Parts: sequence; C-alpha cells; structure tokens
Amino acid sequence: MRDVIEKLLILQDRDRRIVRVQTELSLFGSERNSLQTRFTGTQAALDGAKLKANQIETERKRLELEVESKKLQIEKYSLQQFQTKKNEEYKALAHEISTCKAAIAVLEDAQLELMEKAEVAQREVAAASQAAQEFKRIVEGQIAQLTDREQNLKTQLQELESNHEQLSSAVDEDVRGRYQRLRKHKGETTVVGIDHSVCGGCHMKLPTQIVVSCQGFKDLVSCPNCGRILYYARHMDLAVAE
Repeated sequence: MRDVIEKLLILQDRDRRIVRVQTELSLFGSERNSLQTRFTGTQAALDGAKLKANQIETERKRLELEVESKKLQIEKYSLQQFQTKKNEEYKALAHEISTCKAAIAVLEDAQLELMEKAEVAQREVAAASQAAQEFKRIVEGQIAQLTDREQNLKTQLQELESNHEQLSSAVDEDVRGRYQRLRKHKGETTVVGIDHSVCGGCHMKLPTQIVVSCQGFKDLVSCPNCGRILYYARHMDLAVAE
C-alpha cells in the first residue's frame, strides 16, 4: 500500500501544478482588459483635452468673424453717413457705428480671454499627450511581458499534461476513481498526511485505530471525518494526544 500512496502523491502533485498553471492562464484575459481599460482612460483624457482646445479655437474664430462683420457694418454706416444729407439719419448712423464699436470692444475682450484659455488648453493637451504616450509605452511593455509569461505557462502546462495519463494509469482503477471523486468534493488536497493524530485535511483528531492502521500501510485508510485518503511518513509525529 506504500507504493499506492506514493503514486497517489505523485499524481496529486501533478494535478495541483496543472490546476495552478491553468488558473494563472485564466487570469491573463482580465489582466489584459485591465491594462487596456487604463490605457483607454488616458486616451479619453487626451481626447477630452483636444476637444476642449478645439471648442475654444472654434469659439475664438466665431468671435473673430463677428468682429470682422461689425467692422464691415461700420464701413457701411460710414459710407452712408458720407452720402446722407439729413441730420437725423447722420445721427442714427453715428449711433449704429458707436454700437458696433462697443460690440467690437466686448468681442475683443472675449477674444483675449479665449486666447488665455487656449494657452491653458494647449498645455493640457501637451501634458495629456505625454501621459498617454508614456502610459502606452508602459502598457505595451507589460502586455509583452504577459504574452511571454503566458507562452511560458502554456509550454509548462503542455509538459505537465504530457505524461499525466501515464501517472494516472499507474494507479489502480478503483483507487484512482476514489481519488478523482474526492478531488471533485475536496479540491486539490485529497491525499493528506497525519500529524499528532490529526488529519492533514480537516484537522480533526483521528481515532487511535485509524492512526495505527495508517502506520501499518496494509490498507488504504480514509479519514472518518472528511473522507480524505490518509498516509504516514516517518517525519510525522503519530503520538496520540491524551
């Protein structure tokens, strides 16, 4: 029975390593998505800064066109003043010219404010662009590392699985079936040692007879509490607690 336990332990170790590699491989997708989401955030910040700068520039150009329009109106009113013979019409046109000049002053003040905002916006675009480029470099480096690690794990998994069937078939069919059923319910730890008369799986105290039977290696012994397969090694302390 000692030989059976040894084969089970080898199989259990292989199954554990396979599961751990598979679990790590399953995380790569979410890690890539997380990196992409973070990069998308920096790109969105850059796009937002560019949009703001473009909106300011659009508004500045609109004001510039309005100023030009007012100046053309002033030229038109000035020409009409020169041509009119009526005093009241002259005064009315003078009023329109004054109104246009006042509007131009307001528009030019607004233009100055927008120019200041544009400078700030351009600095924000530059900073956001630099941050996006830097983060892109970091993300690309991390993704490259993930890809290398993923490929290494795939190779490792392939190696682990290459002779798994051989290790599995080396165990008696009935014992293997029992082991596999336990794995479904107990997880990756199904063959456990005993120490100080305690099961290495559920950590419950074992009856003396179970401890003695396990030490004898005559039968395959199970924990009466959790059902896991028990084994004894010389380094373990089998002293029964009082």
